[in-house]
Amino acid sequence: MEHTFSQIYIHIVFSVKHRERLISRTWKEELYKYISGIITNEGQKLYIINGDMDHIHLLIGMYPNKSISDLVRVIKANSSAFIKEKRFIGGTFNWQRGFAAFSIGKSEVERLINYIKIQEQHHGGTTFAEEYETFLKNYGIEFDRKYLFKE
Repeated sequence: MEHTFSQIYIHIVFSVKHRERLISRTWKEELYKYISGIITNEGQKLYIINGDMDHIHLLIGMYPNKSISDLVRVIKANSSAFIKEKRFIGGTFNWQRGFAAFSIGKSEVERLINYIKIQEQHHGGTTFAEEYETFLKNYGIEFDRKYLFKE
């Protein structure tokens, strides 16, 4: 897209369906590399990916040629198929139906990268549901708790 200039940073968060703790430390790096490839193939820039056993965080530099919803749909569909193909788990694997996406400014990139790096330590004392609600509140997004994570 010549003559188009942008600086769009998006923090994306989504969980395993029903927040099941299915992402194993033994294969999560392989999954993250695969997701990184998806993002690159979609023409976007991944800054960092990390998470815990029930969810992932992505910080992506988005170009205006792709919608966030389309990108997340491709990431979730292809990574689910990858997990199934590799037989990382004994049963079925699905991501939650929705996702959260938050725009951040350039001045917040380093802070968010550092936050995403320490996800396993962070979730030693905080559940994903608590973290998710905190993000929604901090970004001023109205929500009804009874509809969060409804599948």
